[in-house]
Amino acid sequence: MPTPHNIAEKNQIAGTVLMPGDPLRAKFIADEYLEDVLLVNNIRNMLAYTGTYQGKRITVMGSGMGMPSMGIYSYELFKFYDVDSIIRVGSSVSYSREIGLQEIVVGSGACTKSTFAREQSGFTGDFIKPSQELIEKIKASADRQQIKVHEGVIHSSDVFYYEAGVNSNEELHKKYHVICGEMESFALFHNANITGKQAATILTISDTVFSKEEVSAQDRQTSFHNMIRIALGACI
Repeated sequence: MPTPHNIAEKNQIAGTVLMPGDPLRAKFIADEYLEDVLLVNNIRNMLAYTGTYQGKRITVMGSGMGMPSMGIYSYELFKFYDVDSIIRVGSSVSYSREIGLQEIVVGSGACTKSTFAREQSGFTGDFIKPSQELIEKIKASADRQQIKVHEGVIHSSDVFYYEAGVNSNEELHKKYHVICGEMESFALFHNANITGKQAATILTISDTVFSKEEVSAQDRQTSFHNMIRIALGACI
């Protein structure tokens, strides 16, 4: 049952989906980790692949950047393709000096000042939790593979480039003890909540607010192996 944004047939999408923001990272994950891979969507170049990992059928699909894009693709997967769970595997900026480049964060919740959820369903809160069951699977996967992870609240922002001197999120960060930031998780968790499905987020730190160091665009696309291995391990 194709949508305006996804030409896959319903049976071509697995019940479990890994969702990076970058569709080329989706291709990388499929090429590197999945077997018997089939390209099931390329509309707007939002690539989606379905294959198997250690015998488990998995789809990996890009979400695009920002909550509106994540909102479209995750809602369609949950609502029209009967997807049970989505794990976002993305990049993030660290707000904590204890979490440096290439370290991994598991989101215990997502906060925002966005109006996405209010416009979509009337939800007026600024904080949403992921699926605790899925979080436990992710942490168990990390433990099995002896990969260190940090757990904490994510800030999902509508804005990437802030004007100098603007500290509009400072109060929100203090309220929820935010440790990192990105632009998609709040919408994903919201869509999971309203459809009765499961969602979680794993992030690799690609830059920090306290250092000029950052991961290159190429490495954002093709690295982050530990995060991917944790997500795949949680699926099986």
